[in-house]
This record gives sequence, structure tokens and C-alpha cells, in this order.
Amino acid sequence: MATRRIQRTEESRRLLVTAAAELFAEKGYRQTSFIDIADRAGISRGSIPWHFGNKLGLLEAVLDEQLRAVLTSVAEPAQPAGQRPGDPLDQAMGFIRLPVTRLFITLLAEAVEVDSPIREHYARLHTALRQAVRARLPVQALPSGITAEAFTVLLVGAVIGVHAQWRVAPEAVDLDAVQAAIRALLPASLGLS
Repeated sequence: MATRRIQRTEESRRLLVTAAAELFAEKGYRQTSFIDIADRAGISRGSIPWHFGNKLGLLEAVLDEQLRAVLTSVAEPAQPAGQRPGDPLDQAMGFIRLPVTRLFITLLAEAVEVDSPIREHYARLHTALRQAVRARLPVQALPSGITAEAFTVLLVGAVIGVHAQWRVAPEAVDLDAVQAAIRALLPASLGLS
């Protein structure tokens, strides 16, 4: 009996996180209500505070799950002996095409406001993204005077900026051409060109 209850609890939690992620991506955090989330999930709105405490707790669960999905998608796959590991730039540009990334762009618009209730959560998301990118880059090959931190911020910022432009006007942004331009501008010593 306890196992069945645990399964129902986990399923309810999963449905709420999925519904909230979709709605936050569509409407933004502030414009999404408990009623919206409950209706989309097909679960009582009283379940939200029971599972997450409040709307910020739900947002944190959404961001944790989505970040985990993104980091898993860009994790270095096992390579056969003698084969080059996955290209970090390919992975960064591939990130743009993931359906989940619409959520990140929608929330970014709210997170930049000084009084935004999601600002701190979004800052933690960006910190995790920068750490993941930095771990994948051969930063020891950076030109003199360029820190790994500065280069990582630049690369993540470039990808986020390209992503925002592509989401707004996909017909006007050729992601393959942008990737080629970034690759051509990167120092050859990074082994990405």
C-alpha cells in the first residue's frame, strides 16, 4: 500500500512539474497561476503547496529538472578509443534547439528585473550552465590574458543571445552559419576550429 502511495505522489509531482514548465514557458512565471498549473496537470491545486511549499518551490523544482535535462543532453558521451570527444561548441549550439530552452528565454525576461521573485533562482541556473560549459572546454589553451571565467561567460552569453534571436525570428537566424562564425572566431589553440 505504501509503495502505491509513493508512486501516486511521484506521479503527481511529475505532472505538476511538467505542467508548470510548459506554462512558465508559454506565459511566464508571474502570469501563471496555481489554477493554470492544476488544470494543465489534471490535479488539485492544493497539491502544489503540499509538494513544493509555494510557487517559488515549484519553480525551483522545474529549473532543477530542466537543468538536469540540459546537462544530461550536453554530457560527454563515452567515446571509442582514439576518437575525439564531443565538440563543446556543437553541444552548446545543439542546446539552442532543445524544446526546454524556450522556458529559459521566457524566464530570462522576468529574471532581469531587479525585484523579480525568480532572479536568484535564474542566477543559480546560469552559474550551473557556466560551470558545465567550463568543464567541457580546453581552457588551458586560451590566449594569454584571457581567463577561463571570462571566456566561459562570453561563450554562454553568445549562445544565449543567439538563442533569443532565433526564438524571436527563426527565419532570420541561420544557426549553422552562426556556429561556423563562432568557430572561425575562436582561437585555433582551443581545438574547436
